[in-house]
Amino acid sequence: MNIKRSGMISIVGRPNVGKSTLTNALVGEKIAIVTNKPQTTRNRICAVVNRGECQFVFMDTPGLHKARTRLGDYMVKVVKDSVADVDAVLLLVEPIPNVGGPEAELIARIKSLDVPSVLVINKIDTVEKEKLLEVIRVYSEAHAFSAVLPISAKNGEGVEEVLDVLSNFLPEGPQLFPEDMVTDQPERQVCAEIIREKLLLCLDKEIPHGTAVELIRFAERERDGVIEIDATIYCEKDSHKGIIIGKGGAMLKKISTLARQDIERFMGAKVYLQTWVKVKENWRDNLNLIHDFGYKDE
Repeated sequence: MNIKRSGMISIVGRPNVGKSTLTNALVGEKIAIVTNKPQTTRNRICAVVNRGECQFVFMDTPGLHKARTRLGDYMVKVVKDSVADVDAVLLLVEPIPNVGGPEAELIARIKSLDVPSVLVINKIDTVEKEKLLEVIRVYSEAHAFSAVLPISAKNGEGVEEVLDVLSNFLPEGPQLFPEDMVTDQPERQVCAEIIREKLLLCLDKEIPHGTAVELIRFAERERDGVIEIDATIYCEKDSHKGIIIGKGGAMLKKISTLARQDIERFMGAKVYLQTWVKVKENWRDNLNLIHDFGYKDE
């Protein structure tokens, strides 16, 4: 691989606009968890894409939202910090002809840092083409973006064009990550996040946002290469614990089975997964626990 240009690009936007879906589409495999619930991503996730002479390092960030807990404060800080010291910012928005509060705040931050910025309008498969022109007009009045790109991260439409445009902002320089690396997340962190994704998908309302996953054991068996994972799911209330486990353990079994299937795809190996559920009241407002569960400033 002969990389001549490389750079860091932040993907920012409000919760649930499709940042993680776009990250996975750019990389070509699943490294960021995706659900239809807002605030799915909690940490900044680096995704590495090699294309020709270019190495793109994308940073998928939590959605910018109004924080209600200390965990929320941490997530908002991650978003704001990730706009600094990058070669370009990709602002991802929905096809709505109105600049909302979170978008206005991110645009103000982009202007203050004077960093190249690309507006990417996602979910174009959900609107008429005429409506897109109005969205482009409204955002172009708010800021002079270097480019405006309509895409559908879900079906891949326009994703290649995003790379074409962003390649113009990469400075000359060596590759930042090895060629076989697609993310800076350790394997065990990705596996813990996959389990959390299944909690978000299978559970309703507030319960999944009060969950965290900690891997207690992560080891490969010598005799057959099976990866053994012991995971503890933490929730905030005893009543939540009962819902996560389900009648006769049915819900926990469903969550664990779905997670194991995805982890096997990610690891390319057989996985033996055991899960337990424990209660840690109000952990989202306990800085020590927030750090213990992997949410900390590097």
